[in-house]
Amino acid sequence: MQKKNLKKTYKFAIKTSLYVTLFVTLLVSVFLYYNNALNWEIIFFPFICFSLSFVIIQFRVERFIYKRVKKIYDDLTLLESVDLRQQPITTDMGTLTKEIDKYAKDKKIEIETLKVREEYRKEFIGNVSHELKTPLFTVQGYIDTLLDGGIDDEKIRKKYLTRASKGVERLTYIIKDLDMITKLEVGDLSLKKERFDIVKLVQNVFDLFEMKAAKKSITLTFDIDYTEPVLVYADIERIQQVLTNLIVNSIKYGRRKGTTEISIENLIKSKVIVRVTDNGEGIKEEHLPRLFERFYRVDKSGSRKEGGSGLGLSIVKHIIEAHEEKMYVESELSVGSEFSFTLEKAE
Repeated sequence: MQKKNLKKTYKFAIKTSLYVTLFVTLLVSVFLYYNNALNWEIIFFPFICFSLSFVIIQFRVERFIYKRVKKIYDDLTLLESVDLRQQPITTDMGTLTKEIDKYAKDKKIEIETLKVREEYRKEFIGNVSHELKTPLFTVQGYIDTLLDGGIDDEKIRKKYLTRASKGVERLTYIIKDLDMITKLEVGDLSLKKERFDIVKLVQNVFDLFEMKAAKKSITLTFDIDYTEPVLVYADIERIQQVLTNLIVNSIKYGRRKGTTEISIENLIKSKVIVRVTDNGEGIKEEHLPRLFERFYRVDKSGSRKEGGSGLGLSIVKHIIEAHEEKMYVESELSVGSEFSFTLEKAE
């Protein structure tokens, strides 16, 4: 319900009453002077005139403005202007103008935001369709070939079933990753925080992908020799997933005989920052703001040389934000990229 109390202004009534008083006092004084009736009692007249004028003008103008202003508020209420509905109706034209102007600017920003979100939604749906369509059609093609008689040939049967299995595996990746992002967004995926050594965890991830990096002659290394453990408080399984995604990406887009380097630094007293740096192909600045969106691809060709769901960076961002920490990215084309995130130090 719209509040009925008024935010009053007396400036208009005071000024108008003053002008009326001066004019009427002058007029009455001249009239009494020419009729030889002017005496000292005339000094009370301005006070009485001003008081009556002020009351009448304030009451009438306030009612006049209130009726019209209330209609404006009611119209805005239909547009669900929550901010204005929660404020008292003001009869001050200056204040009202500011409120309406602020409302208009807020609505403009809201409309522009909705337009951007609508574009993202359309692009997201298109990307989901593309990501699901490719493996589905692949699997369907192999199965159709087998049903058309290829199943009788043992070599073809094994070859096509293997390829169909890879297509199903890719679909599974996409669905599992989408499910995880959804749970992270709505808070259904609980974090099991514990104390652990982040240096040891990084080394474990290095060991997992040592062979993959060796195929491109990429060196996985720390920036310095960490002789002491660096204890943090987080979900070790989720942070391993973050490191895995970032290191796999650095290998995927790193240059041959390149380097992927991990550094762990004190940020503030209660935080550390983990940096994953490579000297790969880098990313254009225009892509950086949207890099963590689902299925967003820097390479617009749509081809994927490597497997994965296309949701890795989006998952990384959601996991870090679920820890109430920050994710950063810096990159320069043909120079390399650095992804970093903060973690809480363990006491």
